[in-house]
Amino acid sequence: MRYALTCVLLGFTAFASGQTTKPATRVEKPPVVTPTEWGSEPQPIADSRRHTPGYITIHHAGVVQKSTTDPAKFVKNMQIWGQREKKWPDLAYHFLIAPDGRIFEGRDLAYEGETNTKYPLQDQVQVELMGDFTKQRVTPKQLDSLVKLTAWLCAEYEINPLLMGGHNDRAPRQTSCPGTDLYRYIEDGQVTKWVAAILAGKPVEVKERAALPDGPTIYVGDPAGDAPATQ
Repeated sequence: MRYALTCVLLGFTAFASGQTTKPATRVEKPPVVTPTEWGSEPQPIADSRRHTPGYITIHHAGVVQKSTTDPAKFVKNMQIWGQREKKWPDLAYHFLIAPDGRIFEGRDLAYEGETNTKYPLQDQVQVELMGDFTKQRVTPKQLDSLVKLTAWLCAEYEINPLLMGGHNDRAPRQTSCPGTDLYRYIEDGQVTKWVAAILAGKPVEVKERAALPDGPTIYVGDPAGDAPATQ
């Protein structure tokens, strides 16, 4: 319902009919940290898991990210953990976004990702932002990188920007991911608006919102959030 409302507000009639639309201008891929650069060691993935990107699902790590955490080591440790504990051949996610806005390439986009919940994975591009956005705020740089990355994905694979959603949209009642502070930008269609504007060749300024009244107040990666709160 919110997707239809967003579409009406923006006037994207082609999107409303379920059609993909080529961007009005070229959308450049944002800079990324490649798998080679962060030391990826993927295992073979079965050809039966090949897919064609057609949707975008947004996650948070669900782990409080401290200022002392090295994002590259975090990504590498996540890969090792998934291979050891879950028997996954590679990272569950295709892209991971650090607090400083750096985008890490994860699993090859040619293959579907993984999930701890139940929903169809075929054709889903999995994008994760580091942090726990029920306890931390998404940083402005993360938000900006999310918009640039998803705009490029929509342009590159002719994905309808209305087909973006949170993990909780794909797996209702199974998860709170991607967390309240991030999900509000997805729930009301704001990320979709920013991406659609980029695809239309319009200038976009990605702006963060004030902290939620009952939500987190400290940004992910802020040293102020490293120590547990005291009474």
